[in-house]
Amino acid sequence: MKRKLKTALVLAFVAGLVVLFAHPAYRQGEPSLRGREAKDFTFTIDGRTTRLSDFRGKVVVLNFWESWCQPCRDEAQSLNALQQRIAPLGGVVLGVDAGVGEDADVDETRANYDAFLRAFDIDFPTYLDTSKHIAVEYGTSAYPETYIIDRNGRVDRKIIGPQDWTGSQMLNYLDSLLSAS
Repeated sequence: MKRKLKTALVLAFVAGLVVLFAHPAYRQGEPSLRGREAKDFTFTIDGRTTRLSDFRGKVVVLNFWESWCQPCRDEAQSLNALQQRIAPLGGVVLGVDAGVGEDADVDETRANYDAFLRAFDIDFPTYLDTSKHIAVEYGTSAYPETYIIDRNGRVDRKIIGPQDWTGSQMLNYLDSLLSAS
């Protein structure tokens, strides 16, 4: 009887771990990244060379996307709405097209990038990373993938997959970051 009880407890523990790691809230929080300094990188927007660190003092929603990615397309309007909401509060959505096509051997083209921006009337700063290094440096494994960076340049949260950026839970979370000094 004791042996069966021990086996049952071990199986329950393992099942609990599986459930914990499979639960979306676990993946979405990525607590291991919280507090780490966001990796700085250089990019060009509107002909001006900029660094991520130039946004220090703002809350940055760093969104990695691809023009071929349907979930990226699904959240584009939501990110536009978020940009409109957080810009006056000291926040910015920064989009990075990771520069690889649907097949990792196919480069994202400037034409596809431009077509995506036009189709979704993107009004937040974006950059086409033709070097393909920025997303790799961040450890991006799926598109879209977003890093929320606080005003001090530290990663607060990593979010994998598309989001409703205008949902009350997300807005409450971002408002808490935007109101922090």
